[in-house]
Amino acid sequence: MAQEFWPLAIFLFTLFMLLGSGVWIGLALLGVAFVGMELFTTRPVGDAMMTTIWRSSSSWSLTALPLFIWMGEILYRTRLSEDMFRGLSPWMARLPGGLLHTNVVGCTVFAAVSGSSAATLTTVGKMSIPELMKRNYPEPMVIGTLAGAATLGLMIPPSLTLIVYGVTINESISKLFMAGILPGLVLAAMFMGYIAIYSRLSSRFEPTPEPETTLAEKLKNSRFLIPVLLLITLVIGSMYLGFATATEAATFGVLGAMALAAAQGSLNWQSLKDSLMGATRTSAMIALILAGAAFLSLSMGFTGLPRALATWIGSLGLTRLELLMALLVFYIVLGCFLDGISSVVLTMAVVEPMIRQAGIDIIWFGIFIVVVVEMAQITPPIGFNLFVLQGMTGHEMNFIAKAAIPMFLIMVVMVFVLITFPGLATWLPENIIQRPGG
Repeated sequence: MAQEFWPLAIFLFTLFMLLGSGVWIGLALLGVAFVGMELFTTRPVGDAMMTTIWRSSSSWSLTALPLFIWMGEILYRTRLSEDMFRGLSPWMARLPGGLLHTNVVGCTVFAAVSGSSAATLTTVGKMSIPELMKRNYPEPMVIGTLAGAATLGLMIPPSLTLIVYGVTINESISKLFMAGILPGLVLAAMFMGYIAIYSRLSSRFEPTPEPETTLAEKLKNSRFLIPVLLLITLVIGSMYLGFATATEAATFGVLGAMALAAAQGSLNWQSLKDSLMGATRTSAMIALILAGAAFLSLSMGFTGLPRALATWIGSLGLTRLELLMALLVFYIVLGCFLDGISSVVLTMAVVEPMIRQAGIDIIWFGIFIVVVVEMAQITPPIGFNLFVLQGMTGHEMNFIAKAAIPMFLIMVVMVFVLITFPGLATWLPENIIQRPGG
């Protein structure tokens, strides 16, 4: 058995050597695959690389990715966060925990039109942090709830991580999007529950009371939420009702975001150019990672490593729960050093045969993966959301990471909720109206 796994040692050594030297992740994956092809097969490496990269890059499902990224970039440059705060704050003020809930609800709403954790965090944070600090809310709670809630951008559709996962394992993007809705809302409710409990038990929670508002005033302020709610309905509703595939819904989203930006007066040549360049940079980065992962999967396939590893895991006699716990720990550790998308594409070649052999639902596992990847966004030393918050607040990394710990623990609880109630992730995909090519 040890002889079958010695290629793994070569792959890992080459990967860590390349990553340690500062090479981009996508190029590091291509380099590892190149070494594997040279050592373990006589097939011409150049031809194999060219064919594999073209096949992975020309996937129709992948076209949704740059479109959703562009939609988020356009919205990032609008006054959406200000309007959301004005519309949400009168309704949140009377809840236990007060306006801290605007962090969670605001991130949930923006996640439904962004797909990016970083975009969600930056857009909501640039408005909520100064407003909440001005009202004397505890700073660790302001930062911690924002760090955790922003990760909902990875789960609530449109999710870039789910698109990458779906492309990697050749699964319906629309079904994965539908699978993320209920777990995303449950996780948001768990964050809000924590805020409510904290506000009742902590002696340090003494925010400045909000002035009383009448129902008429609340309804008047709610008009600021109408544009973003219409956009959410357009994007998610078109997929749910079967009118559009994920790619077509992404096109509607870009057009809707442009219309929203134009209505707010935020759309000009400079903002359009900036949004296009931002979307191009992010899309190119993800495309390079996916190309490298596809070539690495081919290279590993020639070694027989994924099949051997899956067989070995099967021979251990692990129960479904034990396998999931092992993968939970594995992805948490991996997430300390890699971003979420890289973690998914780097491991799927090995993990997919394991979960299929264990009889684990592929759609459900996609949501399981996303929850664990969300944890990686707030886990030192590479937690991306922590770096964004550090730039926004100027605090030391230790302060921000400590503030995010309760959110991390809530996500761990969410993993067990998913395991106990798998229908949270599978009910909607099993009951949606599906169009061909979705």
